[in-house]
Amino acid sequence: MNLENLRKVDNEVAEQIDLELKRQQENIELIASENFTSLAVMEACGSVLTNKYAEGKPHKRYYNGCEHIDIIEEIAQKRACELFGMDHANVQPHSGAQANMAVFMATLKPGDRVLSMDLSNGGHLSHGSPVNFSGLYYDVAGYGINENGEIDYDNVREMAIKHKPKLIICGASNYSKIIDFKKFREIADEVGALLLADIAHIAGLVAAGIHPSPAPYCDFVTTTTHKSLRGPRGGIIMCKEEYAKDIDKAVFPGLQGGPLEHIIAGKAVALKEAMQPEFKEYAKQIVKNAKALAQGLLDEGLDIVGGMTENHLMTLDLRKTGKTGKDMANVLERVGITANKNTVPNDPQSPFVTSGIRLGTPAVTTRGFKEEDMRQVAKIIATAIFSSDNENVLADLRKDSLELCKKHPLYS
Repeated sequence: MNLENLRKVDNEVAEQIDLELKRQQENIELIASENFTSLAVMEACGSVLTNKYAEGKPHKRYYNGCEHIDIIEEIAQKRACELFGMDHANVQPHSGAQANMAVFMATLKPGDRVLSMDLSNGGHLSHGSPVNFSGLYYDVAGYGINENGEIDYDNVREMAIKHKPKLIICGASNYSKIIDFKKFREIADEVGALLLADIAHIAGLVAAGIHPSPAPYCDFVTTTTHKSLRGPRGGIIMCKEEYAKDIDKAVFPGLQGGPLEHIIAGKAVALKEAMQPEFKEYAKQIVKNAKALAQGLLDEGLDIVGGMTENHLMTLDLRKTGKTGKDMANVLERVGITANKNTVPNDPQSPFVTSGIRLGTPAVTTRGFKEEDMRQVAKIIATAIFSSDNENVLADLRKDSLELCKKHPLYS
């Protein structure tokens, strides 16, 4: 990558960027919430748009000189609505968490009740964690998953009737099954609640038609743009037209000042890429790779929460191995596989230690990994876990992972 000007001005930073590129190229990225953008997306994000302040909405800015910015932002809005089948889109949120925060601000008052997936069962920090704004300012009840790793919709209904939430959230940070948005809509209607789908993880699968869409059923849909959607780091809120003004007001001036228009341009490019036929094939391969990885791990004698995955991710359950997610994530990093520790349902370990590891396939699929590659990855993971104290074995596994990376070069 060309960092000619940066090297002249600040070689210290340039060197770290070089090293980070090398790390990405030489390691197998299995963090489910990460991906590799196209060079086109990166060019948009690194463009002169970073120079422009554009507080407000297109054609209603607080600064002059936004005529080109307005067009780019409108392109991003139009593409988001078209891709996901929603009435209105706000593409200004800096992150998925801020997108969720804006929905809370637009629809709730402090102390109002919310029903969402419990963090320890796969929910997200911004869905009601007691250390997050969502849990600090709102009364949140959490539903979980059953022994099959699935949402118990009867239990969700019972909790909704009991707690009478004003807002129900469906969508998760770590859930490997198909979400039944229609059932959530029926439950929300029964108790008179609004319905928010956070599809941050599955947005690319939804866009490609690989996972059912929340659009026919949900009042609000939030997403990040950097996971399976393969765009820049950022967020989007989509909603029914009746909520558009409240959402826009919550984003600005409610939560944010000037939007990051260079990132919005990157979002627009990623949304266009997601509209292409090849993106659908990419999304299909994400799921094929995830199933191959999960089956490979099961064949190696390891446990997966809920068994076989139905989307792009899974959680490796380490309890029967006697090892922790924290330790094994570090072991995997030593053999060239990047993953993250994660809780399992009813985890005996703390969230800082955990008994699980979350694994996902969007990034490796971008590199071109196929099912056979994922079976090799499963063997590397299992061998590393079962031989975590054998330095010679770990050294050999590092060579194996490096060969896979060379087979599928990144940004070469």
